[in-house]
Amino acid sequence: MGYKKPHRQGIELKKRYGQHFLKDRFFVDRMIQAVHLDEKISVMEIGCGEGILTGAILQGPCKQLKVFEIDDQWASYVHKVYGSDSRLNIVHANVLDAYWNLLENQGPWVLLANLPYQITFPIFHKIQKNRSLFLEGVVMIQEEVAQKIVKTSGRDYGYSSLFFQHYFELKLLDKISPGAFYPPPSIYSRLLYFKPKQQLLNIEKEEEFWKFIKLCFHQPRRTLRNNLAQSHFDLGRLQTELLLKRAQQLSMDDLLKIWSILIV
Repeated sequence: MGYKKPHRQGIELKKRYGQHFLKDRFFVDRMIQAVHLDEKISVMEIGCGEGILTGAILQGPCKQLKVFEIDDQWASYVHKVYGSDSRLNIVHANVLDAYWNLLENQGPWVLLANLPYQITFPIFHKIQKNRSLFLEGVVMIQEEVAQKIVKTSGRDYGYSSLFFQHYFELKLLDKISPGAFYPPPSIYSRLLYFKPKQQLLNIEKEEEFWKFIKLCFHQPRRTLRNNLAQSHFDLGRLQTELLLKRAQQLSMDDLLKIWSILIV
């Protein structure tokens, strides 16, 4: 017998969209319980699939639910099932191409989403750029990525950890086994709570600073001296002991101090 492609509700699941649909209602409820929703708050969902989260959100209070769904078959299906609720607005589009700034006057927003693994970081960067829209949110992402984002030192700590922790308060919630999805992925997932920080630490020449951080972590096992060797920075300003450290051994405060010395 040949390989049978997975289906739900008579619709073939498409591998190119990373479609692993959550089927365990317990984790849906956990997502909703982690945020505050009322009649004045708008909810954004990314990728509704067959609508298990969509339906659960609509069972409670919200001003509106805007769903971005790239797959026209699932957008049509969920509209057919839940479209009688006037609060539901399904946008058939790639969320990465959407103009989120158009949502500014429709908020405040809470984001709830089971993110396709392959676009987790692009979506997180989009959230960061549009963070003023959001009060808070919970996303379901790959366990390995969630751990990387909240790391404060050691292995897997790096640019992404520092960048997202600078802009957001972050908290790991439930770990989710592959069996909670159909079809089951090969990895564990995690619910990650985020809340944009109201006051950010001031970073001088911020855009250049994040490029500098990428350089520092370019090859995590190498020393700062080796990673910065080809840069334009005058490394003679830094103590030898510091240059022999790896970026993974340094905190945000440490790296900011180094930055302040190098840009004088």
